[in-house]
Amino acid sequence: MTSRPTFIFALFLPLTVATISAHAETFQWKDSNGQTVVSDVPPPATAKGRRSIGGMKPAVVSEALPEKTGDAPKVADAPKTTAEKDLDFKKRQQEAREKADKLAAESEKSENCERARRNLVALESNQPLSTYDEKGERKLMDSSQRDQEIERARRFVADTCK
Repeated sequence: MTSRPTFIFALFLPLTVATISAHAETFQWKDSNGQTVVSDVPPPATAKGRRSIGGMKPAVVSEALPEKTGDAPKVADAPKTTAEKDLDFKKRQQEAREKADKLAAESEKSENCERARRNLVALESNQPLSTYDEKGERKLMDSSQRDQEIERARRFVADTCK
């Protein structure tokens, strides 16, 4: 008791996969060390015994090397190996992590600077301020304590807000 859409899906899925894979092209060539290389990336122009194994392209790739001219662009390097791709990926991750850490540090620094400036403004206002002693009781700040705190806050702003 399968439904009709499930049956149709099960019938056409293998056909779709087979059609897509038929368009893939595979190349085979000998590298400079004489080893046979099979890849989905076209071989470099200097490769010996180049040929196409599958796909819609012609079966034999031209054996002739391109003529060298002064204006001709350089031949692309061989495709990157999995290890090289992995190394590049890890490098990009590390750079992104460092960038995020730097942004977070700058953000924290600007927040601390703004907080210190607000604290200094509050201390310089003539509003009564209080502190808590070691017993947890509120105690009003006298003028000498306020002056000490203002001086400390100014130094902190000067150090933090560069």
